[in-house]
Amino acid sequence: MPTNGNSCQIRSNGAEVRPLEAFELYRFFHRGDDETAALRGVSLRLLAGEFVALMGPSGSGKSTLLACLAGLDEPDGGHVEVMGQRMSRRSEAARAALRARHIGMLMQTGNLFDHLTVEANIKLQMSLSGQSNRQSIEQLLAVIGLTRQRQAYPSQLSGGEAARAGLALALSSNPQVLLADEPTAEVDATTEATILNHLMERCRAGVAVLVATHSEVIATHADRRISIQDGRITYV
Repeated sequence: MPTNGNSCQIRSNGAEVRPLEAFELYRFFHRGDDETAALRGVSLRLLAGEFVALMGPSGSGKSTLLACLAGLDEPDGGHVEVMGQRMSRRSEAARAALRARHIGMLMQTGNLFDHLTVEANIKLQMSLSGQSNRQSIEQLLAVIGLTRQRQAYPSQLSGGEAARAGLALALSSNPQVLLADEPTAEVDATTEATILNHLMERCRAGVAVLVATHSEVIATHADRRISIQDGRITYV
């Protein structure tokens, strides 16, 4: 698996700890007698401070791969490691705890709980990751440009505001790994640039970022591209 030469985190015993690594992932879905192979032996490695674009047509396996990497879904074969700890084949509670500590998730939709305000959503995420810092919330809202919308509910946000609120939620736990699934698919160019700038800032701070996207704007700024087609990946 190619790398871009960025330095990896180091374990106390001197061995590398890569923020995220997947080994020969397989995922099958069944409908009646039909079987669909969504992932076919996918392996990948993300390094600290690396920005990777995951490209491919709709239905190619991008969302399934991200779900397996985040521990939201279990692969049928292979396994995932996050910060040197096994994510796969663990209880749902154990996967959720590992995800809360180390992974930020930015989905195309459904990032926020509808019954909570923007600020309350962020507070909940920080609490799940073991953090609770009022000043950090204030700073994050200011940086993302949502101070005035802090008490708004998701239904009261514009498309661009909802996208930025989802980004704020993903960043709130200061994750070592950031996974984004089509984060700019339904936003204007200004919001896309804002999201891209924040993703790149986190990369410069050492976060490993993987973005599933159709956007050439985002892909152009990536350290490398991974192409996925029919559940198999190639490196570009």
